Amino acid sequence: MTTTTAGRPSGHSLAVVDSTAHGGRSVALTFDDGPDPHGTPRLLEVLRRHHVRAVFCLWGDHVREHPEVVREIVRDGHELGNHSLHHDDMSAWTPERIRADLRQTSALIQRAAPGAPVRWFRAPYGSWGRSPEVAAGLGMRPLGWRLAVGDWEPPGTDELVRRLREGTTPGAVVLLHDGGGDRRQTVEAVDRIIPEFRAAGWRFDGPARRA
Repeated sequence: MTTTTAGRPSGHSLAVVDSTAHGGRSVALTFDDGPDPHGTPRLLEVLRRHHVRAVFCLWGDHVREHPEVVREIVRDGHELGNHSLHHDDMSAWTPERIRADLRQTSALIQRAAPGAPVRWFRAPYGSWGRSPEVAAGLGMRPLGWRLAVGDWEPPGTDELVRRLREGTTPGAVVLLHDGGGDRRQTVEAVDRIIPEFRAAGWRFDGPARRA
């Protein structure tokens, strides 16, 4: 598997955000499946060194296990997203079941980092079902992507850099992972691509507040 662009559901009246706040030659980095006690701190150090802020979509079970990592994400000024409690496919769930899951996940995030806003929701696997409307009703914007580089494989750092270099389009939200496995290749690829993108005139942005 190489790149995917399946971050926006079809047939929904509520648009899912997949573009940057300011458009143009900009990109928004987003990371799923953390917090991870190994990958996330390494990634945070890279982002801190390069002065880049990102969105971290947090898996509830991992938040419960590693609340100190959530606090580190918040201290560095990154934005938070709800990525469900157990990383289940929600595509066939009822709105009531989705709502209960998202509320429980947000409560865990708030317990780990009191007062930190949870502005975003991303459906596991991009299987949205009724979740965009439910998330919006809970005050979260559904967050999609234009490029997923397939770092869950993992294919090697050079390949990840190639996919980022060739697959990123102006104004794109990019999906990467800081948890769910060994993410050293992702961390190394991000460390390499940020200065390369900047040298080519790109800027790092947040996702658009409105789709």
